[in-house]
Amino acid sequence: MSTVGTALVTGAAGGIGAEVARALARRGTPVAAVDSDADRLRATVAEARTAGLPLTAYPADVREGAAVRELVDTVERTLGPIDALVNAAGVLRSGEARALTEDDWQVTFAVNTTGVFHTCRAVADRMVPRRRGTIVTVASNAAGTARAGMSAYGASKAAATAFTKALGLELARYGIRCNVVAPGSTDTPMLAALLPDDAARRSTIGGVPEAYRVGIPLGRIADPADIAAAVLFLISDDARHITMQHLTVDGGATLGV
Repeated sequence: MSTVGTALVTGAAGGIGAEVARALARRGTPVAAVDSDADRLRATVAEARTAGLPLTAYPADVREGAAVRELVDTVERTLGPIDALVNAAGVLRSGEARALTEDDWQVTFAVNTTGVFHTCRAVADRMVPRRRGTIVTVASNAAGTARAGMSAYGASKAAATAFTKALGLELARYGIRCNVVAPGSTDTPMLAALLPDDAARRSTIGGVPEAYRVGIPLGRIADPADIAAAVLFLISDDARHITMQHLTVDGGATLGV
């Protein structure tokens, strides 16, 4: 993988976003680590910097368009031109569709979909004149496979997926690539809230027939590093002729569909 000039990673305080940020930094890429949880973000970045990794904390809320534009301006002034954007910020409000509140729906879309719009628009405006760059949106296998209790989450990730692919079509003439990585069950704090004990994890791996959910054929829940590896591949020059694609990383949980 060639060294990326500067990368901006959202949702970088923990989970997949933090692992993507660290993985990029291990390869020598200066990383703007972005998250709305300022305290957790600073702790994550401080730990990384102690290990010698070039991460810098930029607390920001991707739901706010003006704040995102200001963020991108600041990152480019302080770290340099952004060559890679990774949209990993996400929230999950679970529950049956009829039980979801308007706030559940609005917050889910504000972060998972509108946040992607805000960051992509602000970063793409910088990439286009330079005629280079790559964008990866971390979506979910729930975007294409119905999951009970995850209607808002799946819908928001489906929208973010469609947006990212359409953006990839529009930006292709400038040499900018846009792709999607769709994780399945991954060992993150978000998953821990859904699967609080070993029995719940075993059920996820084995399948839940009453919820019309198959298990995970590879027999394990993903590590964040598994998702980060897919993201780094799509950012790399090894994927230089890949755009508008959807790479599912779920151990076969959606049966290759």
